[in-house]
Amino acid sequence: MATAQGASLERKKLMADPIMVTTIVLLITFLTLFILYPLAVLLVDSVVGDSGLSFGVFKRIFQMPNFTKAISNTLKVGFVVGIFSTAIGLLFAYVEVYLRMNKFVGGLFKVVSMLPVVSPPFVLSLSMIMLFGKAGIITRYIFGIYDNSVYGFWGIAIVQTLTFFPVCYMMLKGLLKNIDPSLEEAARDMGATRFKVFSSVTLPLLLPGLGNAFLVTFIESIADFANPMIIGGSYDTLATTIYLQITGNYDKAGASAMAVVLLSITLLMFVVQKFYLEAKATATLTGKASRGRMLIEDKSVKIPLTIFCSAVALFVIIMYICVPIGAFFPTWGYKFFPLTGKWFQQVFTKYNGFKAFKDSFILSLIASPITALFSMIISYLVVKRKFRGKGFIEAVSMLAMAVPGTVLGVGYIRGFANGVFRTGFLQGIYGTGLILVIVFIVRSLPTGTRSGISALRQIDKSIEESAYDMGADSLKVFTSVTLPLIKDSFLSGLVTTFVRSITAISAIILLVTPQFLLIMVQINEFAEKGAFSLACAFATILIVITYSAVLLMNIVTKHLGTSKKIKED
Repeated sequence: MATAQGASLERKKLMADPIMVTTIVLLITFLTLFILYPLAVLLVDSVVGDSGLSFGVFKRIFQMPNFTKAISNTLKVGFVVGIFSTAIGLLFAYVEVYLRMNKFVGGLFKVVSMLPVVSPPFVLSLSMIMLFGKAGIITRYIFGIYDNSVYGFWGIAIVQTLTFFPVCYMMLKGLLKNIDPSLEEAARDMGATRFKVFSSVTLPLLLPGLGNAFLVTFIESIADFANPMIIGGSYDTLATTIYLQITGNYDKAGASAMAVVLLSITLLMFVVQKFYLEAKATATLTGKASRGRMLIEDKSVKIPLTIFCSAVALFVIIMYICVPIGAFFPTWGYKFFPLTGKWFQQVFTKYNGFKAFKDSFILSLIASPITALFSMIISYLVVKRKFRGKGFIEAVSMLAMAVPGTVLGVGYIRGFANGVFRTGFLQGIYGTGLILVIVFIVRSLPTGTRSGISALRQIDKSIEESAYDMGADSLKVFTSVTLPLIKDSFLSGLVTTFVRSITAISAIILLVTPQFLLIMVQINEFAEKGAFSLACAFATILIVITYSAVLLMNIVTKHLGTSKKIKED
């Protein structure tokens, strides 16, 4: 009874605040218009034709051999990548948490965990082709192998595994740290071997987390457009098939139906991952370890695991290093020496590099603070406020995480090319930089929101209530009390959005017009033409920009973040 009355009082207080009500209405409008509406249009386009309600488009696309083959290809790649990424990520996490590592190995792990964040999505595809392709350094010039091909299923699977396993590693590392070591030590005291302890104690506790990591990677894999486009060859996946259907066959209705199929798969996996496995993993691993863990010193365990993980980490780092090195080769595949800087020169003198970097930088820079602010506002409403639309705002803002970029791109084409509901309303944003900025915001919103929610849950409600009691309105409380306390999350969201935006390709490749030159589209274009040195030159400059942004964020957070002040106090 008291809880119901408190909730009712909270809602009345909220409705009496015009700033908060306006903010909520604007957020709901934005989320509905730019997330739900494009997805709804896809669904309507795929089932409603000139003669009314019909499933003829679905029937037609499922009769296409290349589409049904693309579905099986996509699921096959997703399962293989999910299994291998989870397994390698678990090994890395186990080595870091349970083994005593030297600083060199620890440094390798940190580099590997950061590289996918600051690098364009298909860097490893470029490296794989340059090292192991028909004109590859290792295959052709070291081993003299001429008839190999890295294109196809195994090329995609290896590249995606190396790209996504650091995500599993970071997820599982946190779960392993939360396992109470006394449970494992009790089993050891009863005579169990280390393998028995791992299989009978550690692994059962980790199973929900492993399932969570698998599904996250599975979703990332089947939604990936960049890597299959570069290294897939004739091995079509759903993301590339949708892109070719709309750009090659000009079949917008067919592309919409294909997008609905891909969206259905990712949404199903997202629901299972978000509302079942994630909750189960949280319930299984509760609280922090009661005391420090005794690290494994046994050489029979330590040496092979450390060697394996170090070898994988070094291989991944070498793959990333290949990109800047490849940018200095005179002619890729025929002449590697003497090294030259002509490709960097041509980037700016012949291929409009200045415009590409300027357009990408400005659009990403515009999207970053807006996304960071939106994320913090949504987080604040979800954690600190009670109102009827709260569940809608949280669910829809997180929904973008499950929507593949290609699907979103097709949805924006169908939804805004002729205006909202083909009325002409908002038609003016189609083909402009504004729609690209909106896509960047929508794609990065879930990441910033999750970070903000985690930070806000650590702030006691009484701190904000004190400001309200002193007469501050909701805007004043948010800007002067809440936002300074979550400064670290805000800065992190700012840089994460910038990096994700400037390296985005799957959604924007369908929406970008000749008016804008974007770096990722340029890299993709040169890679498809086989101009790998030029693609590497563009990618190298982009990596420098993104890494500098992350480095700057770390410096700013260190000197201005709340964590430092709390530590000093």
